[in-house]
Amino acid sequence: MTGCQVPVGAVVVRQGSIIGQGYNRRETDFDPTAHAEVVAFREAALREKSWRLEGAWLYVTVEPCVMCAGAIINARIEKLIFGCYDLKAGACGSIFNLPIDNRLNHRVEIISGVLENEARELMQAFFRNRRTKERWPSG
Repeated sequence: MTGCQVPVGAVVVRQGSIIGQGYNRRETDFDPTAHAEVVAFREAALREKSWRLEGAWLYVTVEPCVMCAGAIINARIEKLIFGCYDLKAGACGSIFNLPIDNRLNHRVEIISGVLENEARELMQAFFRNRRTKERWPSG
C-alpha cells in the first residue's frame, strides 16, 4: 500500500523557537531516509546554516530508529523527547540506546513517555486501519 505515510512528526527547538520541523515523507519522496527526524534536521540545518544543532531539543512522536539516532548524535542534539517506544525498531531505549552509549563522541539526554498513550494509540490506529484496507481493498 504505497503513498500512506506512517504518522510520525518531529520538531527541532532551540531556545524556545522552532528551527525545524518534519514528518515522514518516505512514500511521497521515494526516499528511505526521509524520516520525520531527518526532514526536521535538514530544515533546521539550512535555517541555522550549520549541521551542528548544539543546544537544540528534538521532539518526536515515536522513539527514533537506528538511522535517526545516529543523526541525533551527529547533529549534536542536546535533548530528545518522544512519546512511545518502538519495540520493533527503536534505538533510544527499547532495542538499542545509541544516544547514551559512552563509546560515542556525543551523548543525548532522553525523556520518553511524553503523551505516551496518545502517541501509541495514534500508531496502533494507523496500522490497524492499514491492515484492514490491505485485507479489504476498495475498488
